[in-house]
Amino acid sequence: MNNNVLNFIYTEKTIKIIEKRIKLLGINTKHNAFKFMNLRVLTSFLVFILVVWLSDFSYILAPILTYLYYIIFPNLYFNPKIKKRKKTLEYNSMYFFEILALSIESGNNLINALDLTSQSIDSSLALEFREVIREYKLGKSLNEALDDLKERIPSDIVNNIILNLKEANLFGNNILDTLYNQIDYIRDRIVLENRAYINKLPLKISIISVVFFLPLLLLLILGPVILNYLS
Repeated sequence: MNNNVLNFIYTEKTIKIIEKRIKLLGINTKHNAFKFMNLRVLTSFLVFILVVWLSDFSYILAPILTYLYYIIFPNLYFNPKIKKRKKTLEYNSMYFFEILALSIESGNNLINALDLTSQSIDSSLALEFREVIREYKLGKSLNEALDDLKERIPSDIVNNIILNLKEANLFGNNILDTLYNQIDYIRDRIVLENRAYINKLPLKISIISVVFFLPLLLLLILGPVILNYLS
């Protein structure tokens, strides 16, 4: 019923774009296109009412601002969530693929190694690979399950490793060297990101000092002078 309503109101292209972004939130997301579209319409209506209530030029501003809000709402809603999930998956990936490489080195084939690794780790990435194994056991080929996984992963780095896993499964390539190279790349990237964050801390502290502490310091210094002047 929900799909029929969506198909009646929205174009198929619009629905597919929303569904694609919802997939990037992971298999455990409680979002769906119908709920999102309802939320989008409801909040747009509230924006319209708010602008009408607050503005003296509501007959001009309300339609324009409501339309702009309606257009940018998906970005406002999805982009922060997808960005946060991307960072989480990339942090998870270093440990996950290290364990996967060790599992393969110990003599397991790729499927058994993915199964053992995903069951032994508690992370968002491991949860996604558990879904891959579940789909494989239900009858999908491993490459089909990995293709579905790529649609749920917003990180190019992780998707590149998934592509290498597909090629190893399809052509029988040695995946270990590729895994270790990707792990080193992820580790170096995380180190650089942490250094960049640390380098920005003095600037952030300076801004906080200017905004909060400097006015208090001026008040302490000039307070007696102001009191004497008033008295």
